[in-house]
Amino acid sequence: MLEDVATTTRPREDLKHRFGSWLLHDVSDRPGGRAGPHARPHPEREGHPWWKVMCLTGVDYFSTLGYQPAIAALAAGILSPLATIVLVLVTLLGALPVYRRVAEESPHGEGSIAILERLLPFWRGKIFVLILLGFAATDFMITMTLSAADATAHLVENPLVPHALEDDRVGITLVLLALLGGVFLAGFTEAITIAVALVGVFLSLNLVVVVTGLWHVATAAEVFIDWTRLLVSQYPNPLHMVAVALLVFPKLALGLSGFETGVAVMPLVEGDPNDTEERPLGRIRRTKKLLTTAALIMSGFLITSSLITTLLIPAPEFQPGGAANGRALAYLAHEHLGQWFGSAYDVSTIVILWFAGASAMAGLLNLVPRYLPRYGMAPRWAQAVRPLVLVFTTIAFLVTILFDADVDAQGGAYATGVLVLITSAAIAVTLSARRRRQPRATVAFAAISVVFVYATITNMVERPEGVKIASCFIAGIMIVSFLSRVIRSFELRVTAVDLDETAERFIRELSPGPIRLIAHEPPSERDGRSIDEEYRAKLAEERAGHHIPDPDKVLLVEVEVTDPSDFETELCVRGEQRGPYRVLRVSGPAVPNAIAALLLHIRDMTGVPPHIYFDWTEGNPVKHLLRYLFFGDGEVAPVTREILREAEPDPRRRPAVHVG
Repeated sequence: MLEDVATTTRPREDLKHRFGSWLLHDVSDRPGGRAGPHARPHPEREGHPWWKVMCLTGVDYFSTLGYQPAIAALAAGILSPLATIVLVLVTLLGALPVYRRVAEESPHGEGSIAILERLLPFWRGKIFVLILLGFAATDFMITMTLSAADATAHLVENPLVPHALEDDRVGITLVLLALLGGVFLAGFTEAITIAVALVGVFLSLNLVVVVTGLWHVATAAEVFIDWTRLLVSQYPNPLHMVAVALLVFPKLALGLSGFETGVAVMPLVEGDPNDTEERPLGRIRRTKKLLTTAALIMSGFLITSSLITTLLIPAPEFQPGGAANGRALAYLAHEHLGQWFGSAYDVSTIVILWFAGASAMAGLLNLVPRYLPRYGMAPRWAQAVRPLVLVFTTIAFLVTILFDADVDAQGGAYATGVLVLITSAAIAVTLSARRRRQPRATVAFAAISVVFVYATITNMVERPEGVKIASCFIAGIMIVSFLSRVIRSFELRVTAVDLDETAERFIRELSPGPIRLIAHEPPSERDGRSIDEEYRAKLAEERAGHHIPDPDKVLLVEVEVTDPSDFETELCVRGEQRGPYRVLRVSGPAVPNAIAALLLHIRDMTGVPPHIYFDWTEGNPVKHLLRYLFFGDGEVAPVTREILREAEPDPRRRPAVHVG
C-alpha cells in the first residue's frame, strides 16, 4: 500500500517540479535581478533598425487613433481640431524634447524614473520611485484594459457581427486579455516583426480614411463653412476660443501615450560599431530619430483625423451608445468606403489595439523587475516573466470587470497615468539640467514642466477617478513592497565580497585555525580618548568578557552604513594597520548583513568557520528591529546570527557568534 502511495505521489512531485521550472525558467542569478525583457548583454553589437523598433512602441502610440478622435470630439465638441492642435504643440515642443533628453540620460531603457532615482537617494528616492511605479502601473495596465475594451467595441459595432455579442463586451474583452497573457506565457519572441506588419497595415488604412475624409470636406464646402459659422457663433472672441482649447487639452492627454514605452525599448535599437555599454551614442541618436519620427507621424494623423471626424460625423454619434463612440475613424471608414473596407479597418484596429496591450505588458515586465527585486521589495520570482504575466493578467481581468469594459470610464485613469509619467520626466530632466549647470535647458524644461503640472492637476480635478485608481495601484505596490522587504530582510543581501591586499594579508597571517573577529563601531574621539586608546579599551573589555584565546591575534571589524535603503550590494573590505591593531573596515547598507557576508567569505577562504564577538545593545528590541529595517543597524548580534542561520543550514560550517 505504501508503494502505491509513493508511486502516486512521485508523478505529482515531478509534475510540480516541471511546472515550477517552466514558470521560473528565466529567473536570473545576476545581482539586481532582471533588467526587463528588452535587456541585452551587448546592445551596441545587437539590435534592430530604429524604424522597426518604432513600430513596436508605435502599437501603443499609433493605436490611440482607434479612439482618440472620438474622445477629443466628446471632450471638446466643435473645438476638437483646435484642442488637438494644442495637443500637437505640447507633443512637439514639450514631450518630445523631454524624452529626447531622457534617451540621453537613460540609454539602457530605464526611463525617466531612473533619473529621479539617481537624483533622490536614500529612502525618499525609493518611496518616490514606488509612487511613480504606481502611476506607471496605472498607465500600462489601463492601456491593456482600455485597448482591449476598444478592440471589443470595434468588433461588436461592426455591421457584419451578430448583435447578440453586444451584450457580452466584458466577456470578449476578458478573452482578448487572456489571449494576450497566453502569448507572453508562450514566449514573445517575434514582437518586432509582428509590430512592423501591424503598424504598416494600420497606418495605411488610416491614411486612406483620412485622405477620403479630407476629399469629402474639400468637395462639400458647406461642411467647413457650417463648422466655422458654428464655431464663431459659440466663441465670438478668438481669445475665448484659445482659452477653452487650452482648458480642454488635459482631456486629450491620451494622445501623448507611447513616449515612456519609446525609451523603454531603447535596448532593442541597434547602435554604432564603436558604441560602448557606458556611451552607446549610436543607439541614443537613433532613438531620438525614433521618437521624433513617431511624434511627427502621430501629430499629422491627430490633426487631420480630428478635423474630418468633427466635420463629417453628427455630434450625437459621439455620445455613449452612439455609432462613433470610441471608434470615429471606423465610423467614417464604413460610411464613406463601404462595409468591406470598414470591416478590414475594424480588423486592423482590433488587432493593433490588442497588440497595444502587448506593448503595455512589455513595459510592465521591463519596469517591475528593474526596480522592485533590487530594492528587496518583491519576491525573487518577480524576476521571472511568467509569474508576472499571470499577476498582471489577473489584475487586468479585475480592472475590466470593475469598469464594465467601458472605454470612456477608463479614460480618466489612463490620462492620469500618462500625464504623471510625462510630468515626472519633465521635472527629472529639469533637475538634471540644473545639476549639470545648463541654465538655458533648465529654464526651457522648467517651462515645459509647468505646462504638464497644470495638465496633470486639471485632469485630476476633472477626472478624480484616475487618481483613485492610481492610488489603489500605489497602495498595492507600497504594501506588497514593504511586506516583501520585511520578509527578505534576513537574506544575506551581499552579491560579492572584495578584499583589498591588506585585508587579505591579515586573514592569511591568522590562518590556519579559526580566525576571531571583534565587532566594533567605527571609531570617533569620545571623552577626549584617541582612536588608539579606544581600540585598547575595546580589546581589554572583550578579553575580560569573552576570555578570547590569543587576544592579540584578532581582527577588529567596523561597518560604516552607506545607504540603508539599498538591498543588494557588493561589499568592499579595506584592511588598516593602526599601531598594533588590525582593522577591517567595511561599507554596506546594513551592519548585520555585511558582517555575515564577511564571515562566510573568510570561512570559504580559510576552510574554517571564523568566530565573531559582540556586546549586547541596550534598548527596546522592537525599536532595534525597526532601526535595522530602516537604518541598517540596531541590535546587530541576533540579526547577524539569524542571517548566518538562513545562509548556512549546516551548523558545523556556520560561523560562530558570541555575545556577552
